Amino acid sequence: MDDLATYAENTWCPGCGNFGILNAFKKAVRRLEDEGVQRRDIAITAGIGCHAKIFDYLDLSGFYSIHGRSMATAQGMKLANPRLKVVAFAGDGDAYGEGIAHMVFAAKRNADITVIVHNNGIYGLTTGQYTPTSKKGFRGPSTPEGSVEEPFSPLALMLSAGATFAGRGYPGRLDHLADVLARAISHEGFSVVDVLQPCVSFNNTYERYNASVVEIDETPGSFEDAYRLACEFDRLAIGVLWQTEKPVYHKELLQGKVPVEERQSTGQRRQAIAALLQP
Repeated sequence: MDDLATYAENTWCPGCGNFGILNAFKKAVRRLEDEGVQRRDIAITAGIGCHAKIFDYLDLSGFYSIHGRSMATAQGMKLANPRLKVVAFAGDGDAYGEGIAHMVFAAKRNADITVIVHNNGIYGLTTGQYTPTSKKGFRGPSTPEGSVEEPFSPLALMLSAGATFAGRGYPGRLDHLADVLARAISHEGFSVVDVLQPCVSFNNTYERYNASVVEIDETPGSFEDAYRLACEFDRLAIGVLWQTEKPVYHKELLQGKVPVEERQSTGQRRQAIAALLQP
């Protein structure tokens, strides 16, 4: 019995890379449980798009967010209850388009959250418009003659912003992806995992990824080497590209406080509001 499954009917297209992400994440959760993490202490959130359906398919506590804002929601959840391990799911347009400012500042402040990006190079739910990670020349509803833009390297951007953990995975290497996800969630600090997720309906990249992904045996020893790997497009390194330790945001800000345990009672809040409203 799959005790992480829900009653929700799965509506992803047959063959979608999201199935691999879902199963790899379940494997990661069970590995974390084996290491002593309580399931009740894992919380999830998601944006809007095909990726976000994963929220409906996981029997975990969490909060649905809106397009490009799951990283902000995740940070709020972590600040309210620092004991949680908070995971935000996002699409590539969701994270690197609408949500790019939230991604950059979460990395900058080293917020202790994990962002798993379902990167398929298109807006899948709205039938295939190009995104910041689409290849130049990509043809879709918004670029029928082909996109004239070069894609950026999301991991290079996140490394520049200060991410203390940067990983890449591929659903075609399920166990490997599960390992990267578990390591990302265990990491204290901002962790991002960019998942190369083929969309069989609008951007089927299975053949390309099967030919170009390469598992790295060790995490690069220097930032420069990690950045160089992140910028490669022909050879796509999967694994943990970078990991380092820095002070985390909630500890610096809260200084040991746990807001969910120290909040005022309803009566105290009413009295405080009444006092503010007194002429």
